[in-house]
Amino acid sequence: MNPEAQNNLSWTEFEKVEMRVGTILEANDFPEARKPAYQLVIDFGNEIGTRKTSAQITKHYEKADLVGRQIVAVVNFPKKQIGKFMSECLVLGAVGEEGSVVLLSPDLKVENGLRIG
Repeated sequence: MNPEAQNNLSWTEFEKVEMRVGTILEANDFPEARKPAYQLVIDFGNEIGTRKTSAQITKHYEKADLVGRQIVAVVNFPKKQIGKFMSECLVLGAVGEEGSVVLLSPDLKVENGLRIG
């Protein structure tokens, strides 16, 4: 990415990105995905409720280890159809070698739905 382009995001634009903490309630296989992925159901608290998404996080995470884990996700992107599955948020993670993803999460348990800012 062009270093100059990286500095063009205004504070007002950043504030439009609604990043929230949620807890993963379900993690299921997603065999129809082109790249290995899970389908997740995430609780973002009373204001937002639950949202579904898919995440290519199979390299570092087992389904059983994801349930109950808090993550950070963008909740105000438009919904995105992925095959027969409708993704309703974007889970955030650090993308490493060969696209492996390490999830972003709070280091202490917090209330679901809290905004990242």
